[in-house]
Amino acid sequence: MEKKEIGRVSHYFGKPQVAAIVLTDGLKVGDKISIQGHTTDFEMAVVSIQIEHDSLEEAKAGDNVGIVVPEKVREHDVVYKIIE
Repeated sequence: MEKKEIGRVSHYFGKPQVAAIVLTDGLKVGDKISIQGHTTDFEMAVVSIQIEHDSLEEAKAGDNVGIVVPEKVREHDVVYKIIE
């Protein structure tokens, strides 16, 4: 299993549990990702991607996206795509 850095968390919204992520590489619905930081370490499958409340199937490098996450993330946490 290989991991490739694809972005960093820029903000966390607590009530809807959404991470805002600035992408440095592409991301698609269904991709498995890992989010890691000083106190963050979990893996998940991407079930939805949004930009400005519009749902997308995929996003590209440079996009600032929102994804629902199962637990709290913090600014500057690193987002990796898991390549199997």
